[in-house]
Amino acid sequence: MLTLESFEEAAEIVKQVTQETKLVKSSYFSELTGNKVFFKPENMQRTGAYKVRGAYYKISTLSDEERGKGLITASAGNHAQGVAYAAHKYGVKAVIVMPTTTPLAEEKGYTFIHPFDDPAVATGQGTIAMEIIQELPLVDYILVPIGGGGLATGVSTLAKLLNPHIKVIGVEPAGAA
Repeated sequence: MLTLESFEEAAEIVKQVTQETKLVKSSYFSELTGNKVFFKPENMQRTGAYKVRGAYYKISTLSDEERGKGLITASAGNHAQGVAYAAHKYGVKAVIVMPTTTPLAEEKGYTFIHPFDDPAVATGQGTIAMEIIQELPLVDYILVPIGGGGLATGVSTLAKLLNPHIKVIGVEPAGAA
């Protein structure tokens, strides 16, 4: 699933529910580092985060039967909002539960949408790399936050497919690893 073709397909599909988030140059960090530093403000998405990309693309890959069963995910944060919004756009039922060990998916027959450990979710989230490279073709480094790893998987895979010389560096806050 993590092929250039799937990323291109995902990029077109997620445009249906995302708004364009142009890169913003940071004068402060550019001066501090002696480099040109840009931010991709995915917090400006309708759901407040990039997670809608992976959720929406994943749901687009499901069959009508799988969507018709209803969807379920385990999240208390951005993925929950992404799945809820994407399900609403598809007109299907979605249940958001915690913790991930809940047996509700099996009991009810829902289709589980994993927050990160799913190639389709990673592909949808990786569309961020395509937008970065389209806007800044000579990008040398992409720093990507690491939580569960879906964003890092998608962004690093697509960045390397488009330009094997790009360095992708995973980052996380020291106080919230």
